[in-house]
Amino acid sequence: MRLKPWISAGVRLAAATALTMSVSVSDHPLFASEQSTPAAQPAPATQPPPQRPLAVPALPASQAGAGPVLRLSVEEAVTLSLEQNLGIRADRLAPQIADMGIASAASAWTPNVNTRFQSTSVTSPTDSFLSGTPEDAAESDRVFTTVGVSQNLKWFGGNYFVGVDGSRRETNSFFDDRNPRLDSNLNVQLVQPLLRNFSIDSFRQQFLQAQNQRQVADLTLRQTMVTTERNVRNAYWDLVFAVASHRVQVQSLELAQEQLKNNRTRVEVGTLAPIDIIEADAEVARNEEAVIVAEANIKTAEDVLRALVLNPERPDFWQLRIEPTEAPVLQPRTIDVEAAVQAALADRTDLLAARKQVESDEIDVKFFSNQRLPDLNVQFNYSATALGGTLYEQLESFPGPGSFVDRPVVSQRSFASTFGDIFANDFPTWTLQLVVGYPIGRSSAEADLARTRLQRTQSMTNLRNTEMQVVTAVRDIGRRVQTNFQRVEATKKARDFAEQRLSAEQKKFSVGMSDTFRVLQAQRDLAVARNNLLRAILDYNRTLNDFDAIQKAPILGR
Repeated sequence: MRLKPWISAGVRLAAATALTMSVSVSDHPLFASEQSTPAAQPAPATQPPPQRPLAVPALPASQAGAGPVLRLSVEEAVTLSLEQNLGIRADRLAPQIADMGIASAASAWTPNVNTRFQSTSVTSPTDSFLSGTPEDAAESDRVFTTVGVSQNLKWFGGNYFVGVDGSRRETNSFFDDRNPRLDSNLNVQLVQPLLRNFSIDSFRQQFLQAQNQRQVADLTLRQTMVTTERNVRNAYWDLVFAVASHRVQVQSLELAQEQLKNNRTRVEVGTLAPIDIIEADAEVARNEEAVIVAEANIKTAEDVLRALVLNPERPDFWQLRIEPTEAPVLQPRTIDVEAAVQAALADRTDLLAARKQVESDEIDVKFFSNQRLPDLNVQFNYSATALGGTLYEQLESFPGPGSFVDRPVVSQRSFASTFGDIFANDFPTWTLQLVVGYPIGRSSAEADLARTRLQRTQSMTNLRNTEMQVVTAVRDIGRRVQTNFQRVEATKKARDFAEQRLSAEQKKFSVGMSDTFRVLQAQRDLAVARNNLLRAILDYNRTLNDFDAIQKAPILGR
């Protein structure tokens, strides 16, 4: 009679335990689509499989109130990174720097204005009556000024110079028919190479190289943006995985705590040995450690995403908590590997940069090939001169020593008149000459040409090697996309079987057909299966992200 109440209480306890374990296993579905749907509304067989988003997990309670929270979707995170990422901000300066390089190279063809002003005064003792000075000293003052324009021509390697000068000379010698004397001159020089420097010269070489560097800077910026976007998306999904993994560990801890509670109740009523409490306690401690590690992983993933999307100059940079609002969507995606390979070969930034390197080597080969030619230049010089000032009447007889001659003025002409004469081409002088130069023996241009040809061959080999690596990488990522989607399907089944096994072990345990060790092992297997499913989902979305990015730029690191 005394055994009946004890047996009845044990049966009630077993039933309650089975019900509790069953609820705890089926609670918190990983997929929104895994929630139960009415059997009367099945999806038609002809429709594509529905999208299966991973339920968005919330931040752990221990971190929810730790500071201000920034809720972000994956696209919002990408937008923030393009605006505030330090790497992108730094690389945006590269095209501007390259523009300055182009401007510097183009300055070689900028006209250069030269001017000079000179004043000279000479006083010397007279040592002969032939000096024509009534005093004991001969004095001469001269002022000279010149203005000229020179320029290297952008076409055909020529250059020119145009200059105008004028001078005024005054002396105390009465032998000078013009005093003061005004001189004006116009000088024009044109040099045109016919062989060396005709098709390309050092200025055009530097300009073409600077243009290439500008395009490479654009490619570098584009590659940084593609890589950063890829890293942001992966970091976002890493954070989602870390938060979801923490939730899995919390669920496992709750199961272990519930098992410990049930074991203690059974020990109290005498249906279980005290050793089972120790096993359950150890399992609770192990799961508590897993929860602590999962919380640390969230903070680590959050810091990685923070560094990619936020400006470190903001005052709450380290205090701001980032909460993802989006979950990856699982949907089959057709992967056209061959089309992706062709897109990568046509538009990958590293391939475009490698082709630019080949172009740079071609420019150098063309330049040094031209430098091996003889230096054959046509040089044309033209000058016009004019004379002005105060003109005196010529002497009729030679004056004696120390005498003074008063000479009447014949005419006076100003600088304006002399300048008019030089532009009127009244007194021209011109010369045309052919200048030839050629080094005797091996020139430096031949050695430079041999070197640049080897560099061009090396660059072309590197380009072909890079193309092979690109094809291999794109094909590999394409296979990984398919593999990881199949992993999701397999790990989902493994998760379902682990839940069924744990439910079965709990039911057997409630009727005395199993033991604590098997129940705890089933709980561990379920936690591993859930994490494996999360990891497969993350890897699938990461490979999709990588498949899109690898067609535009090489992907490195995370």
